[in-house]
This record gives sequence, C-alpha cells and structure tokens, in this order.
Amino acid sequence: MTELTVQRHEEGHRGAFFVERDGARIAELTFTRVNPSLVIIDHTEVSDALRGQGAGRRLLDAAVAWARETKTKFIPVCPYAKAQFDKDPSIRDVLST
Repeated sequence: MTELTVQRHEEGHRGAFFVERDGARIAELTFTRVNPSLVIIDHTEVSDALRGQGAGRRLLDAAVAWARETKTKFIPVCPYAKAQFDKDPSIRDVLST
C-alpha cells in the first residue's frame, strides 16, 4: 500500500479527515461539531481503489489522535466508526458518555 497522508479540514460546524490523490478525495471520514468539545462522526467512505487496505481505520485513528489532543469527544453514528469503537476498547476513551 502506498503511504496515505490523512489531512483534516473544518469549516463552520462541519469537518472531515481525508486522503487525497491527484486532487480528489479518495477516503473521507466526516463529522459535525455539536459544541466546542463534542462532534458526531456521521460518515466514512473509502474509494474502491483503497478498499481492504486499512484506509478507513487510518482515518479513524487520525480522528482519535486529534480528539485526544484537543480533548474532543465523539458520538459515532456512522456504522463503520461505531463498529470500530465496539471492536476496539483502546479507542473508547474519546467516546462521549
């Protein structure tokens, strides 16, 4: 797998963690900010070219690292993100209680 560089963009109350290739987003995890310390993860999408290469998890790991750094909590409504939090107790510290 080629190196994937995850970037973050936020404008207003909407944001995303994403990977671009040749100017196009090929993987994206989107979120909506509820307040300064709480966001809803609402969607994860990975292009067919990256499927099975761990791109979705790379996006989530970047989001988790950012949440820890900024003391942000998550509410995952995206089925992929929810499943990852259900499977991996080591990242649940960023979940909203």
